[in-house]
Amino acid sequence: MVSDPYVFGKIAATNALSDIYAMGGEVVSALNIVCFPEVDDPQILAEILRGGAEKVMEAGGILAGGHSIHDTSIKYGLSVNGKVNPQKILKNNACEVGDVLILTKPLGVGIITTAYNNGAVGEEVLQEAITSMETLNKYAAEIAREFPVHSCTDITGFGLLGHLAEMLDGKYTAIVQSSKVPILPEAYQAAKKEMVTGGGTRNRQHLGEQVRFVQDDWAMEEVLFDPQTSGGLLFSVPANEAEEFSAKLNQLEMKSACIGYIVKKQDVGIIVE
Repeated sequence: MVSDPYVFGKIAATNALSDIYAMGGEVVSALNIVCFPEVDDPQILAEILRGGAEKVMEAGGILAGGHSIHDTSIKYGLSVNGKVNPQKILKNNACEVGDVLILTKPLGVGIITTAYNNGAVGEEVLQEAITSMETLNKYAAEIAREFPVHSCTDITGFGLLGHLAEMLDGKYTAIVQSSKVPILPEAYQAAKKEMVTGGGTRNRQHLGEQVRFVQDDWAMEEVLFDPQTSGGLLFSVPANEAEEFSAKLNQLEMKSACIGYIVKKQDVGIIVE
């Protein structure tokens, strides 16, 4: 996804730490998990670990060691421990009718990195995606503790629509207002040029008839199916709390948006307007 090992380490760590925040928790400690070829330059590994360590420190956690093995390709991640009040755990399938959906990061990192690797977008556009992927969900999660959040999940490999389908748990229908969905600069245009990912295609195939698109916009569909690396949090909150919650979230550098709402179960799980 990125060629700079230091940046790779930061993104991988941010992605791993996100699960703690999606459950309403705080990071306590982390262990490195590394696969690295013996023939490669160990300085590459040092830079990956440096990037990861910085993000664990930013999260307020302790990096307590880890485990490494020889492999033919480079792999890096974290095993993360966190803490949360058992009465305040955020579930990923507890939304309610009338809730408003709030997304804390723009979509499109899969499309942008694909477009960059194909020479369709430049460094500046890629950097927007990197900034998003490097941003911890810690700050949005801290604000969320002030509000009665019904449900939360982080947006990763299944894309916005895949993770939203999990949140609905077959019990409700979500109305997604596509014009309100935040998108990384150039991601929509890149999708129109078919700079899309295999993961997005699999997400589309998996969801199948669970989604109905009211508008005819294939590029927007691809953005909504696009798998995210270190994506944002998706909150389901009572409608009377959404405006204040969104306003506080938008004091952060990474801007959030109200992108839809939950209604009673209809013939499909997700309707995209």
